[in-house]
Amino acid sequence: MGRLIRMCSIAAVFLTGVVVGTTVPMAVASTPDAQPNQVFELRTYTAAEGKHDALLARFRDHTMRIFDKHGMTNVGYWTPQEAPGSDQTLVYLLAHPSRAAADANWQAFIADPEWQEVFEASRVEGPLIAGLERLYLEPTDFSPMR
Repeated sequence: MGRLIRMCSIAAVFLTGVVVGTTVPMAVASTPDAQPNQVFELRTYTAAEGKHDALLARFRDHTMRIFDKHGMTNVGYWTPQEAPGSDQTLVYLLAHPSRAAADANWQAFIADPEWQEVFEASRVEGPLIAGLERLYLEPTDFSPMR
């Protein structure tokens, strides 16, 4: 229950930033007429012990580009400012045209030979991720993202 409350708190903080336009790239913030079925996917990764920097490097150097290749829109990436979590947590927000597209995007991403190579290479000294939480969100009828 505590993790759910923390996840909702994190979502509220980041979505507040999205609403006021401080954390969203202009390409997303300037399109209030987004697709009617568009969904946002909020993910929180907990890095394995000592693997936070390697996790961030994998996203920076590979994952974001491969997401783009498979129709996933990178909205934003964050790490907490305070402990606990500042040295082990990555929170990010993706946009998909629909929930069905999100499922198809993830299937294509996971099957991508480049991703499989990057994933295996990053796990040579053990897994990078110890925990994953995912929450699909849709804009409210009064959201600037709608």
